[in-house]
Amino acid sequence: MHLLNADLHSHSTVSDGTLDPEALAEQAARQGVELWALTDHDELDGLPRAAAAAQRLGMAWLAGVEVSVTFAGETVHVLGLGIDPTNEALQRGLAQVRGGRERRAREMAEGLARVGIRGAFEGAQGYVSNPELISRTHFARWLVDTGHCRDNADVFRRYLTSGRPGHVPHRWAGLGEAVGWIRGAGGVACIAHPARYPFNATVEYALFSEFVAHGGQAVEVLTSAHTTADAAKYADLAIEFGLAASRGSDFHAPGESRVELGALPTLSGRLEPVWQRLADRIQPAVPPPAAIGG
Repeated sequence: MHLLNADLHSHSTVSDGTLDPEALAEQAARQGVELWALTDHDELDGLPRAAAAAQRLGMAWLAGVEVSVTFAGETVHVLGLGIDPTNEALQRGLAQVRGGRERRAREMAEGLARVGIRGAFEGAQGYVSNPELISRTHFARWLVDTGHCRDNADVFRRYLTSGRPGHVPHRWAGLGEAVGWIRGAGGVACIAHPARYPFNATVEYALFSEFVAHGGQAVEVLTSAHTTADAAKYADLAIEFGLAASRGSDFHAPGESRVELGALPTLSGRLEPVWQRLADRIQPAVPPPAAIGG
């Protein structure tokens, strides 16, 4: 189970990725992914297409989502793995989370205009497939492509993080709400890329403690944002809090993402893989037609 090439964190054009669900599935299959999850931000619309593509390609599949949460004044992401996309409470909750993104985006553009960067809202819209999900990533792509910044890291450092001209805080779901929606839809709630959050040790411990108290069951140990030291740290925290461990590239785009789909190290044998808790939610791999009888 630990050797399974699972990639349980990726994004399509339904949120802020650049590949549609079918192309993303094909990329995952080419990279040797054996168990895949599409986890678009606050959105479920890509899941039927992704599931059909995974089945066509002979790849095991989990339905997923990445829920935006506000904790201690910062944005935190919680993955829902093995969810039922038809669950009405989850659908309503995600619709609430998506509300307000356009207003936030316009305020971001206003902040950028004040430092001489005009037309950012319209520019970012050119990169958006789903207007309900305009995000900082779309602004970043526009700022890079128009020569205002060298790369995405430069964008966030100069313009889109706290205290910078284009930063606009947003009130997302509460931690308990997000975990409740995921559990109510039959899924496992998983803290995504914990090393990315600007928390000191005390606040981070509070995040894990509250997450577990609300019914959270997993943490992403291996992901593109984590160093080897980060992976070791969160493996220890997983064991301390009784959490399963997840593995996901957080893939958004070819040439833009730090790690390709399926290219993370193997999960440590001392950890419980999250997919063991999701065995009854996995759509099994079906050999593609060309392989049948071959």
